[in-house]
Amino acid sequence: MVTSPKMPDPQAPPAPRAVVLLSGGADSAVCLAMAQAAGYECHCITFFYGQRHHIEIEAAKRIALGMRVASHRLVPIDLAAPGGSALTDRSLDVPKAGDAPTRGSRSEIPLTYVPARNTVFLAFALAYAEVLDARAIYIGVNAIDYSGYPDCRPEFIEAFQRVASLATRAGVEGRGPTIVTPLIGLTKAQIFRAGIDLQALLALTTSCYDPVMLTDAVPKICGSCEACRIRAAGFAELGVPDPALS
Repeated sequence: MVTSPKMPDPQAPPAPRAVVLLSGGADSAVCLAMAQAAGYECHCITFFYGQRHHIEIEAAKRIALGMRVASHRLVPIDLAAPGGSALTDRSLDVPKAGDAPTRGSRSEIPLTYVPARNTVFLAFALAYAEVLDARAIYIGVNAIDYSGYPDCRPEFIEAFQRVASLATRAGVEGRGPTIVTPLIGLTKAQIFRAGIDLQALLALTTSCYDPVMLTDAVPKICGSCEACRIRAAGFAELGVPDPALS
């Protein structure tokens, strides 16, 4: 029997809004799917911050369209101006497997760290959330299978939440957004499992720090940067092929 789709109840209260940081990577796509599953009307922000390539920007556009978000903004912020990161400074090579460490021992923060990136991103998201009267800001930071970036740790998120409560009118009035980090304590395999279960369009995501452009302008992952290796290990642990490579 064929049934008609259920129509929205005009008397139902509107869904709460959330700002979702959407990078084009797998973590942010899963984070978006989790926000939608939690019942939020999702308004996504993708930052063009001077990164080496635009491939992740195009991925974010496709994900936002495919997941039917309420709105999607591309925001330019020049984090290449300070320099200091292989992701924004073309004079620095992206570290690959087998490369000698660039900054002392491997336990130190890698050259792919972009100084203050999540601080800047969250500050903008906080302003946007106040304008939208959003109740949440979703960000896909992870502190388990990651590159050791200081702005992906729970301590940083907790500190920024305190800032959010003090620095905005919404926060002072007790209606400021909660910064939600549903992936922060998950392994990559667990993140991918959640993404598959929530139909997070992982096939449209990209993680490579240094993709190669083929002759037909189709990007190909390098396969040896840290982001590629972490992603590959996550899917291998889960025991499923990476849908972006099939």
